[in-house]
Amino acid sequence: MTPIDPVHPKLGFIGIGSMGRPIARRLLQAGYKVMVYNRDRRKAEALVECGATVAKRISQLAFDADVILSCLPTDDAVRSVYAGPEGVFANVRPGSVIVEMSTVNPEISRELYKLGTACAVGVLDVPISGSTLAAEQGTLTLLGGGDEEVFHNAEPIFRSISQQNFYLGPSGSGTTMKLVVNTLLGVGMQAVAEAVAFGEKAGLNRDRLLDVLSHTAVIAPAHVGKLKKAAANDYSRQFATRLMNKDFCLILGAAAALQISMPVTAAAFQINTLEAADSGGEDFSAVIRRMENLAHLNSERRRAVGET
Repeated sequence: MTPIDPVHPKLGFIGIGSMGRPIARRLLQAGYKVMVYNRDRRKAEALVECGATVAKRISQLAFDADVILSCLPTDDAVRSVYAGPEGVFANVRPGSVIVEMSTVNPEISRELYKLGTACAVGVLDVPISGSTLAAEQGTLTLLGGGDEEVFHNAEPIFRSISQQNFYLGPSGSGTTMKLVVNTLLGVGMQAVAEAVAFGEKAGLNRDRLLDVLSHTAVIAPAHVGKLKKAAANDYSRQFATRLMNKDFCLILGAAAALQISMPVTAAAFQINTLEAADSGGEDFSAVIRRMENLAHLNSERRRAVGET
């Protein structure tokens, strides 16, 4: 594999969404030449003022770039970008490197790796752990799978968008680790939601409860900011409920294939699914509100039947 040009690599970025946009902007701020592509061209054009050039087609970007990065919402979106006559693999130059950053089934990562090997292209799965704010600040955590030498060659690029990066092992290891991380993220948020509803029902002041809880060692850093926003009943999207729901599906699907029982994760998935059906565009921390409302509704029902 040809080493990545350490001084002037040409980057291509596919997927200018809520995470892709700040990541691409960080790359531009670091001085990289970046060509961007998004199905909704307007989102790509918004980065022109930051120095990006806009590709009309994926094939153009794939042929031009030394390193192609992509950040896409689903397995199907990843396949559509990389497959077909207009896709990346049909147009990429041998010796190029692909850094696929989406949260997908690890089998997709391994599939892309095999396709890359067939056309002398290095393929890494490097999913992202962190919020949109972390992406804006360049403090993401990156979880890498693929050839170790290719991963280390790409580290100068990773350092411009992340606070830390980890090499996990062969292709699919990065996406597997992301599912492990998001298991704790999703299950942990459901546990927080239940604990908050329990404390309120037991008579604790909501504001004080949330504040004190955020200062305890049992709350993960990823959940601390959620408690502060919940105190203001602010569930504006940083990581959408529907995306957490998608990740729960990936996690439980992979667990089923491995014949591993995950009963707590399955229970958290059920609540998340209900919330996604009602307000999938809000932040996944909105399960706090759901559990609070459920506790209140149960009280009202008991009063209605004279059980209080």
